[in-house]
Formats: sequence, structure tokens, C-alpha cells
Amino acid sequence: MAAESTVSKEVEAAAAEGLPQFDVSTFASQITWLVITFGLLYLILWRFILPKLGNPIAERQHRIADDLDTASRMQREAEEAERTYERVLADAKAKAHNVAESTRTSINAEIEAEIEAADAEAMVQAEKSEAHISKIRKAALSNIDTIATDVASDIVKKFTGKAPTAAQLKKILNG
Repeated sequence: MAAESTVSKEVEAAAAEGLPQFDVSTFASQITWLVITFGLLYLILWRFILPKLGNPIAERQHRIADDLDTASRMQREAEEAERTYERVLADAKAKAHNVAESTRTSINAEIEAEIEAADAEAMVQAEKSEAHISKIRKAALSNIDTIATDVASDIVKKFTGKAPTAAQLKKILNG
């Protein structure tokens, strides 16, 4: 109690010196005006100032959320486009491989056909050449007896001065 009396004496002394806020008799009106002032301030802030400050913040949050949604949608679209690109690229590579393989196969078949045709042509030419050589050989062999007889006759005639008879020549040549 002694502490309370000291405080109240200090308050009374301060009030007497000219500090009206410490005058106990005016505390009720001061508290009333404090409540009214803060109530009005709260009402003004709540109804007028905070909505004006909150709307841009809310709009900004909505814009950020929309931008994030758009970014994630675009990322999904980009990933889908990349998958589509990879799939198309793989299909194109497979198609190119198939085209190259079929082209290689058809070219090899054409080359083999041309080689076979050339081989057949060469065989025909070889057979014709063989037949021609055989004809020439037969002709030469058939004339060889006549030529040998004529040559032997001429040789005997030159050495002996007399021409031998055909029977003598045949006997010498076959003999």
C-alpha cells in the first residue's frame, strides 16, 4: 500500500504541475476518446485503406498464380512436343533405314541380274567362239593332209627331181 500511495502522490503532484493526462478525474473521458479514436481509425483502415492496399496484393497473387499455371501448362506442352518430336524422329529414322535397306536390296538384285545376264552373254559368246575355233580347226585339219601332201611332193621333187605318186606320198605321210 505504501507503493500505491507513493504513485498516487506522484500522479497528483504531476497533475498539479500541469500534466492533464495524469489527472485521475479525466481518465474515463480519455479512455472513451481513445476507444472512439481507435475504433474510427480501425473502421477507416478496415473499410477504405486496407482494401485499396489489399486489392493490388490480391491481384498480384492472382497474376502470379495465373503465370505459374500458364508456365506449367506451357512446360507440359513443351514436354509433349518434345516427346512427339522424338517419336517422329525415331519413325523417320526407321523409315529411312527401311528405305535404305530396300534400296540396297533392289540394287543388289539388279546387280546380280546384270551379272547373270553378262555371264550368260559371255557363255554364249564363248560357245560361239569355241564353235568358230572348232570349225577353223576342222577346216585346217581337213586341209592339212592336202597341204602336207603338196609340201612333201614339192620337197621330194626338189631333192630327187621326180614327183612321187599319190600312193607313195600317202605311205610316207601315214607312215
